[in-house]
Amino acid sequence: MTTSSREQQGRADQWGHTAGVDPLGKLRRPRDPECDVFLTGTVFLDIIFTGLDSAPVRGTESWARGMGSSPGGVANMAIALARLGLRTSLAAAFGDDHYGEYCWDALEQGEGIDLSLSRTVPGWHSPVTVSMAYEGERTMVSHGHEAPLEESAPASPPRARAAIASLVPGRTEEWIADAARHGSRIFADVGWDDTGHWDLAGLTGLEHCEAFLPNAGEAMRYTRTDCPRAAARALAEKVPVAVVTLGAEGAYAVDGSTGETAEVPAIAVEALDPTGAGDVFVAGFVTGTLAGWPLADRLAFAGLTAALSVQEFGGSLSAPGWAEIAAWWQAVRTRSGQDPAALRRYEFLEGLLPGAARPWPLRRAVPTIGFRSPA
Repeated sequence: MTTSSREQQGRADQWGHTAGVDPLGKLRRPRDPECDVFLTGTVFLDIIFTGLDSAPVRGTESWARGMGSSPGGVANMAIALARLGLRTSLAAAFGDDHYGEYCWDALEQGEGIDLSLSRTVPGWHSPVTVSMAYEGERTMVSHGHEAPLEESAPASPPRARAAIASLVPGRTEEWIADAARHGSRIFADVGWDDTGHWDLAGLTGLEHCEAFLPNAGEAMRYTRTDCPRAAARALAEKVPVAVVTLGAEGAYAVDGSTGETAEVPAIAVEALDPTGAGDVFVAGFVTGTLAGWPLADRLAFAGLTAALSVQEFGGSLSAPGWAEIAAWWQAVRTRSGQDPAALRRYEFLEGLLPGAARPWPLRRAVPTIGFRSPA
């Protein structure tokens, strides 16, 4: 191991994001792709204010009890995947400024994410989002400009077990079809349709997807249904697996190829910052799918990772790793008054989890980009 790779591994161990766990370890073969998951998109610098008692009021100054900064946007998903032990490759444009430098270093050196297909764009500044979390929700203000077209997703994505796409109504992403042709399993989420059309046929790339993971509001609008479970069944006629997240109620999934359904309730937690929870959910579901777990286990794991993430601030820095998951499992098993049936839902983790070396809850996020090394 070279000095740089030792340093990178040391940083990974310090953050505790893999804890020596490889969820695909038993499945790896010599001719497999080096990359587990490929994704592309826009990296933001996220500045998060927490501990606000209410929304800011015009003409006044509000003080937050907490503040954090971290790479955001597509970085939320990339870090969540890497912390679960998946070999992650990200193609993105980075600003030619201190924010871009910070985000690049945090992803590559701090999290071990492959950025060989990413580029720093001279003269282009990093997009920035300020997120304010209060009353279990968040309000965001963003600023940025589109990166030059030549810095967008590569024409030929790397060979990978899976790729994650964020579908945009009316936009064609050629790389999705290319990745599917080369054997990548495609997972997709979707954002809010600002046009108001909610036309499922307009989601170019959906035909290549193995799994589609919208939230309940999005799913019902796209399927013209008034029930998220009915929406999931309708979507399962378009994609092999449809997963609809139900917020505080958990998630519901339908496997269209077998007719299997699964529903897992959400884990009740005290939410500090919900930023990026949906990305963490997708990362957990992708991990379980690539590992070959049953549908219900994939849903439970995705929900667990998302629940752990909202207890920390920062969309990416809050993503849990195996050490955090192990600490949670150790804590809930020894806590009195637990529902035995609910605990059995997560017994499938027993063979994967490392011994929890640190007490629960954990605190990881660094509150400023000014520090040169983790606190």
